[in-house]
Amino acid sequence: MIIVKRIAKGIAILVGVVVLAGVVFVASDWRFYKRLATFDPTTSMTNMAWYEPSVEVKPGTSPEIPVAPKDARTLSDDLVNDLEAYAEDNGTMALLVWHQGALQMEWYGNGFDQTSYMESASMHKSVMGLLYGIAIEQGHIPSVDEPASTYLTEWQDDARSKITIRNMLQMAHGLSRATGGFSPLGDNMKLNMGTDWAGIALKSHAEDPPNSVFAYSNLNSQLLGLLLQRATGMPYAEFLQKNLWSKVAESSAWVWLDRPGGLAKTSGSLFTPARNWLRLGLLHLNKGRVGDEQVVPEDWIEQVITPSPNNPNYGFQTWLGTEYSAKRDYGKGVGAHVPHSEPFEARDVVYFDGASGQRVYVIASEALVIVRTGQGGMNFQTGAFLWDEPKLPNLVLRGLKSAATDLE
Repeated sequence: MIIVKRIAKGIAILVGVVVLAGVVFVASDWRFYKRLATFDPTTSMTNMAWYEPSVEVKPGTSPEIPVAPKDARTLSDDLVNDLEAYAEDNGTMALLVWHQGALQMEWYGNGFDQTSYMESASMHKSVMGLLYGIAIEQGHIPSVDEPASTYLTEWQDDARSKITIRNMLQMAHGLSRATGGFSPLGDNMKLNMGTDWAGIALKSHAEDPPNSVFAYSNLNSQLLGLLLQRATGMPYAEFLQKNLWSKVAESSAWVWLDRPGGLAKTSGSLFTPARNWLRLGLLHLNKGRVGDEQVVPEDWIEQVITPSPNNPNYGFQTWLGTEYSAKRDYGKGVGAHVPHSEPFEARDVVYFDGASGQRVYVIASEALVIVRTGQGGMNFQTGAFLWDEPKLPNLVLRGLKSAATDLE
């Protein structure tokens, strides 16, 4: 009996030690473990309250968006019906079509409306890409060929010192990826949900020579956000609000921070209603102008949409429809791809790409902007996103061509 009691006591002490160690371990980064424990992938695109702390990016006074009267719109009734059916079939929450100077279609589903916020995913990268042109024009950064280590000083004494800002904007940085996969102990999960995104991202090392391989990377875009903040001497959200959002948007955006007063998530997590994404598409369409103001330098817009040496379908943090491929991949180290069942109907497609089919398509040759936000998914066996890239823009483009033919 005494032996049994001693064993029981020993087990109790051991359990207590393990529990105490677990409590101490979790308490060391409680915000990260709270995020892990409460994350719900089924609501992650719409549950803005989960993304705390966040900081508001306020709008200014923007011109009203012209809306085409139903009897004067350039989209035929058949095309509108086809687009609505398409939207209802694939979890779309907002679908907006701008053509030839006016909003021709504005459709919302799943309880969404003009005021609804949604996680932008990687479309945020394309917004950040615009900010670099503004920062260069204002003299915060000399040029895109400046070494990134001028601002990421942690790189100055190793091979990363050869990486330029251009390399990073074009996803040709040559950096290693965050390790650990979906393990809560790995750097990858901490880069996604942790409380020191800069610290994790700066741990990456040079794996390939810069400008030698295309490698789409959230880590790289997170470092671009850190670099921009250091170069401007201003919190990212403040620079975004002062120089872009207050001139373009009609309502607020929210940017997620790793911790109170910390670094903004610049690889994703810009929450804003769909109409603001339309306005950002129009900014591209109008070569950086809003009304009479040149918000983003026109030559910068041209650089953003210039094909990069290692991927003709990628510019500066923005995708291009330059060359057809049945599987648009994300470069070295990424197993996922986006199916392209056919080429784009227009050769000048420019688009923001966010997970789950968040898209802004800009087609200057047709004076066309298409915005789609909503749910999506992936076939994890094949690595294919459940989004046929050309289907939506081609549906619109063919409908417009058909209508034009009917008028002849």
